[in-house]
Amino acid sequence: MTRNTFGLAATAVLALSIPSIAEARSQMRAVGSSTVYPFAKAVAERVARANPRLGTPIIESTGTGAGMKLFCAGVGERFPDIENASRRMKASEAKLCAANGVTQVTEIQVGLDGVAVATSRATGLSGLTQRDIYLALAKTPFGKPNKTKTWRDVNAKLPALPIRVYGPPGTSGTRDALGELILTPPCEANASMAAMKKADEAKFKAICTGIRTDGAYIEAGENDNLIVQKLEANPGTLGIFGYSFLEENAAKLKGVTINGVAPTYQTISSFQYPGARPLYVYVKNAHARAIPAIRAFVAEFTKESAFGPKGYLLQSGLVAAPNNIRARSQAAARTLSPLNLASLK
Repeated sequence: MTRNTFGLAATAVLALSIPSIAEARSQMRAVGSSTVYPFAKAVAERVARANPRLGTPIIESTGTGAGMKLFCAGVGERFPDIENASRRMKASEAKLCAANGVTQVTEIQVGLDGVAVATSRATGLSGLTQRDIYLALAKTPFGKPNKTKTWRDVNAKLPALPIRVYGPPGTSGTRDALGELILTPPCEANASMAAMKKADEAKFKAICTGIRTDGAYIEAGENDNLIVQKLEANPGTLGIFGYSFLEENAAKLKGVTINGVAPTYQTISSFQYPGARPLYVYVKNAHARAIPAIRAFVAEFTKESAFGPKGYLLQSGLVAAPNNIRARSQAAARTLSPLNLASLK
């Protein structure tokens, strides 16, 4: 078989496989971030009301990392159409996608969020620095075993409350963002750690982002509402989740300032808050040609009116991205221009 003949045969196989996706599963299916989940659910409900014939998109909260594995596992009705992500796709995930034939992927930034640290309103702790958080949560801060038991052990100015923090598991994009945005800067500010980054980046990352496993940090799964319940029932404990969950429970919880900056819509949209981050949706383009709800979903997610003064996504706690980013996202939703997977880090 010549190369051209093989190419024609492969095209024919793909053409046959795409309709089979629609025949076997007509509903759109999205997996991924628990942070993006409530926004994606709201979008899915809008799509279903506006386009009843498309069915209600299925949205699953699996965590960004676990969702990426599912999304990149292949093309066909068994595999998700969309990945909701609270961080950008990694190079390793792009390689997994490519290895499994998922080569045409569109990246759409749908808004901003903040990695919020929160606690009960009855807790006598209201402010921390990034260094405080690193020293409290790192498994081996600056390369040494973590022996701190209370917040006063971390910083003499803080109350003698036991360090007990509920947060996301290792499969979560919020956990990745915690390591990258909150823990790494104070770690890297140490001269020996900065030198290690140049000499052994893997070891540097382990020391700067590795979370302790002795009970001070409790993984609460991909259920941010569970963390909210734990904080309300246990004053003195802290929780880490997306800003929207803090805003939704403002009557019960308070945000803990980081470096003197509170997590608010304004501080996140200006990136003044250290935990501010973009949120993404990734589209499997081969599926978009077979399942019409996919285009309807991303169009709805980037609709300008959703972020207006009375916009439902804004009301749900999603922070609008800057105007130029929103315009780019709307264009990506229309054209589904594929991402250059090789450009990811």
